Amino acid sequence: MELNSVKELDVLVVGAGPTGLALAVDLARRGVRTLLFEQADGLFPGSRGKGLQPRTLEVLDDLGVVGEILAAGGPAPRQMFWQDGVRQGEKDMFETVEATEAEPYAGRPLLIPQWRTQQILLARLRDLGGDVAFSTALTSFTQDESAVTATLSDGSTVRASYLVAADGGRSTVRTALSIPMTGENVDPSSMLVADVRIPALDRDNWHVFVAEAGFLAICPLPHVDDFQLVAQFPDGERPDLSLEGVRQLVAARSHLAADDVTELLWSSDFRPRTGLADRFREGRVFLAGDAAHIHSPAGGQGLNTSIQDAYNLGWKLARVLRDGAPAALLDTYEGERRPNAAAMLNLSTRVHRGEQKRGAATQQLGIGYRESPLSAGTAGALQAGDRAPDGPLTAAARIFDALRGPHFTLLAVATDAELPPLDADFVHVHRLSEPYEPYGKGLFLVRPDGYIGWAGEDATGLADYLTRC
Repeated sequence: MELNSVKELDVLVVGAGPTGLALAVDLARRGVRTLLFEQADGLFPGSRGKGLQPRTLEVLDDLGVVGEILAAGGPAPRQMFWQDGVRQGEKDMFETVEATEAEPYAGRPLLIPQWRTQQILLARLRDLGGDVAFSTALTSFTQDESAVTATLSDGSTVRASYLVAADGGRSTVRTALSIPMTGENVDPSSMLVADVRIPALDRDNWHVFVAEAGFLAICPLPHVDDFQLVAQFPDGERPDLSLEGVRQLVAARSHLAADDVTELLWSSDFRPRTGLADRFREGRVFLAGDAAHIHSPAGGQGLNTSIQDAYNLGWKLARVLRDGAPAALLDTYEGERRPNAAAMLNLSTRVHRGEQKRGAATQQLGIGYRESPLSAGTAGALQAGDRAPDGPLTAAARIFDALRGPHFTLLAVATDAELPPLDADFVHVHRLSEPYEPYGKGLFLVRPDGYIGWAGEDATGLADYLTRC
């Protein structure tokens, strides 16, 4: 990508992690001129955020990549506990949650290395005509009433209507804006996470080793030869991230020999903590993903919450930039996402401390926006702000098929209520002749991000609602 030729854009996105890539995909399919740039030379190489929750799979379905994600992933295996080289028995980490017509991806999380998720999102972005400018950092930026002006590490200057910081927990953008992040240390212990190859270990289980030296878990990653290794260290002890250090760790805490670890592909260390930015917006600059909230990895909420930030913000930016929606629509991003991020932070912390099981709560299907100013009305079984359930639409199509894409969708379920004139490109109308239990009866306007925006037994108030979006 020739950055020097880029002068005027709609959106600048800093950081090509899952958040930035998902946002860039969403904006690209909506025709929004976007520059996504990343200071690293390539995509993140590790498995870190390896669990995709059912709600995130629904998002990825809409973004057009769920087929590739499902093919590259696999269900989380049962844990096998070991002590002194002897198998102590299996245990399921996750409570049983069954998929239904309304929740087709419900169940245990899908395991897929973070690097593979990012590869799939990047391929989708390129299919849509976009790309990532690698080896490119944001060196400074200013904003005025009409745009953000950014200086990049190659010396070029880019001007755009909005800037989105998806540059991680140590966000340079958040720091430059002096936005505080409030949180706590969840655990004083340091953690090591690494991608390794251990041919001597079977891939049937998520192996957990109980040893006096400390906790060690080794999880097989689907469709590759790699395992993700996680170990906890006493307060004050710094993990050795080298191959030799990982080998000695495995030998000390399991029945495996040091040489059984044949390769170290990636490693990192961290201390589990939480953090929530005091605000998610400063003028024309938005925070998303880890730049806005930092989670303990327990419960697999961080990456999932981050992708859903992008999904919430993408359609709103496009509506304002491309369709002339009121700029006030963008105010709802922080109002909707910050409370949800706070709730997920609390959930992650409870899971880490053993106070909350991994089950329906961690699947994020119950997340909604009932308190949002973009939520109006009730009909049948649903209230505005609720997630729109899937289900049969016709003999050959499902509700999610109708929702897929950048438009709003009006579902008329078991009602002949008269509708006002609607822009057919903006609002797609579908009728279900019979009541459907997850919806009941009524009119349901589904936002582009799959939540009920407006609901009613008749169309009173529908036209007025659409003027706000």
